[in-house]
Amino acid sequence: MAAVQYYGTGRRKTSTARVFLRPGTGAITINYRTFEGFFPTEALRMQIRRPLVITENTERFDILATVEGGGVSGQAGAVRLGISRALVEYNLELRRALKDEGMLTRDARAKERKKYGMAGARKRFQFSKR
Repeated sequence: MAAVQYYGTGRRKTSTARVFLRPGTGAITINYRTFEGFFPTEALRMQIRRPLVITENTERFDILATVEGGGVSGQAGAVRLGISRALVEYNLELRRALKDEGMLTRDARAKERKKYGMAGARKRFQFSKR
């Protein structure tokens, strides 16, 4: 018999996270590395744990996540969304608490593309009168 697991996909900027929740003791593994080894700052680690803290499931699940693309901040946001979606799959009643905290909203902000005739997305080249 296969072990029970819950799945959630999270995306942020150019990062994508596939998150699996399995009944366990609260261990978090990202790309087969330790949680502390993968995310360097405590702020990012707190951001990722937030859905578990809100729903009081910190010690109930082991989390296995694979993340690709983007930088460390985008990856943290992707993992957070993935955990939130997996928790809703586990128990639909947690949806209200997570939604009230904004944990189920996909942050659509991404880098704006550079436009032709301009130095960047919005910056213009220096104006010359003569």
